[in-house]
Amino acid sequence: MSLSTTAARVAAALVCAAALAAPAPAGQAPSGAPEAPAAGTDARAARAILMHMADYLSRLPAFSMRIDSNYDVVQASGQKIEFGERRQLILARPNRLRVDTERSDGHRTAAVFSGTELVLVDVTGKAYASTPQPGALDDSILHLVSDLRMRLPLAMLFMTRLPVEFERRVRSVDYVEKTSLFGVTAHHLAVRGDTVDMQVWVSDGAQPLPLRIVLTYKDEPGQPEFRAQFADWNVAPAIADTTFRAPVPEGAQKVLFAAQLAAARAVRQGGKP
Repeated sequence: MSLSTTAARVAAALVCAAALAAPAPAGQAPSGAPEAPAAGTDARAARAILMHMADYLSRLPAFSMRIDSNYDVVQASGQKIEFGERRQLILARPNRLRVDTERSDGHRTAAVFSGTELVLVDVTGKAYASTPQPGALDDSILHLVSDLRMRLPLAMLFMTRLPVEFERRVRSVDYVEKTSLFGVTAHHLAVRGDTVDMQVWVSDGAQPLPLRIVLTYKDEPGQPEFRAQFADWNVAPAIADTTFRAPVPEGAQKVLFAAQLAAARAVRQGGKP
C-alpha cells in the first residue's frame, strides 16, 4: 500500500517539531504567579483553569519535559494513518531552547536556539542549517515558523504571549471531568477555536501543567488529529555549558533553509525574495 505523508514531513531534511509530555512535576512556581482558580465545573471555571495554565507556563523562567506525540495523515482513500514523534525539550528564558526529536521511522533531528544563533540539525542525514537568532524566544519562534517555514508543533506553549494568544483564539471552554488517570489529579477541558478544537488535561494544584493535548483540525478533510502526551516535567532543570550547543555530526554538510533557497532563487530570476 502506498501511503502519502504530510508535506512538512518530507519537504525538507531539516524538520524539527516541538511538543511536550508529563506525570510528576518538579520545582517551584514562578514568583508573582496568581493563585489557582476556585474549583468548579462550569464554563467560567473551565476558562479560568485554562488561563491559569497559560499564565503559569508563560512566567516560568525555565522548564524541561519529554513529549510523545502522534498525528493523523489522511490518505486519498479517506483512511487515516498515524505517525509519531518523541521529543526532549528544554527551555531557558529569555532566549534559549533545545528540542531533540526522533520520528517513528527512527530519523533524528535537533533544533537549538543558543541565544545568538538558531541551528537546525538533521542528525541522521548529517546536514545542518543556521541563521542569526532575532532576539528573545517569542520573536525567534515566530521567525522559525513564519519566515523559515519550519514545523514547531505546540510552539505557542513556549511563548510568553501564550495568555494573549489564548484570549484571542479561544471561543469557548467547557469542563469535561476530573481524572486521576495520569497519576495526578487533572482537569479535562474542551476548548473550541475557529478552525482548531483542543482538548487539554491540566494538572490540579500549584503547578497547572498540561499533561495531554489533542488538537482537531476541523476544517481539514477527514478532520485529522494531533495528540501529545507530556512526561518528566521539571520547572527547575539543570543547565550545563553544553545544553544549548547544537549537536552537529562530524562531517555534516551545511545547507540553507528551504525558505532561504526559495528567496535566493527568486532574486536570481529577477523577482522579489
